Amino acid sequence: MQNNQTKSSWTTKMLVEGALAIALSFVLARFRLFQMPQGGEITPGQMIPLIIFSLRYGAKKGFLIGAVYGILDMIFGGYVIHPIQAILDYPMPYGLIGLSGLYSEEFKRTHQFGPILKGTLIAIIARFVTHVLSGVVFFSSYAPEGQGALAYSLVYNASYLAVEYAIALVILFLLKNFLTKDLPKM
Repeated sequence: MQNNQTKSSWTTKMLVEGALAIALSFVLARFRLFQMPQGGEITPGQMIPLIIFSLRYGAKKGFLIGAVYGILDMIFGGYVIHPIQAILDYPMPYGLIGLSGLYSEEFKRTHQFGPILKGTLIAIIARFVTHVLSGVVFFSSYAPEGQGALAYSLVYNASYLAVEYAIALVILFLLKNFLTKDLPKM
């Protein structure tokens, strides 16, 4: 019973690492390599601190830290036209980055890159879905004449999120040995 209580509670170390993940993501997001015209950008790894936190502590805690980051990102430079759009473009997609923690136990057990790859793919797909939904519902007026809102939103969001995903994978691959440094093999 004590083990379950320990697993679900937040330690000081987790809170500090969560705050650092939020701060690092916030800083990395300010270094835009490319800015899309109607929102979205390519950064030098904005999602990486959130992914690392999720790999270390699991999807639930990762979701919370990601959602807090999303709220801060919205407050300091977000574009909001409707409360539901705000949720779909900020706390929800960044919270869903926490899904990369679905494979945290496998990662801790194996110290292999496969769980990072799988978790990050699920997280980026979930983030993509929320941005596409927001684009279809709230930004369909930007779709070119003759192109449907769904097709436009799919292409628009994939164009920058695919690059963000690739950057994250390359950096996470390079950091893999560092990530396992203080993790005992289970």
